[in-house]
Amino acid sequence: MNYMLLIYNDPALEPAYGTPEFQAMMGGFFALNEKMKADGVLRGGEGLQGVETATSLRIKGGKVETMDGPFAETREHLGGYYIVEVPDLDAALKYAAMIPSASFGTIEVRPLMDYNPNG
Repeated sequence: MNYMLLIYNDPALEPAYGTPEFQAMMGGFFALNEKMKADGVLRGGEGLQGVETATSLRIKGGKVETMDGPFAETREHLGGYYIVEVPDLDAALKYAAMIPSASFGTIEVRPLMDYNPNG
C-alpha cells in the first residue's frame, strides 16, 4: 500500500539555515532517504518552497479565483512529503517517526487512493 508522509513544521521552531543544528537535520533527511531507498520503500518525495511562493485556486460561480499563499491559516506549514510503499500503517508510521522534523513538527500519514487496483 502507498502512503504519503506529509511534513508540517512551524518555521519558528525549525533550526536556522546554516547552523550546525540545520546541517544535522538535513543530514538526518539525507540518511533517511538512503535508508528508504535501501529498504525499497521510497516511491517519491520532495521538499517544497516556502508558503510565500504558493498560489491557491478555487472555482466559484464558474469563475477561477487565484490568491497568493496557502489557504489554510496555520502556524505549521507543509514543507515536503514522501511517498512510501509499505505493507501497512504500522510500517508507514515507522518511517514517519524517522523524519528528523517530527521532533518539532507534525507528520501526517495518509494512505493514497488506488483507482487502478488491477494494475
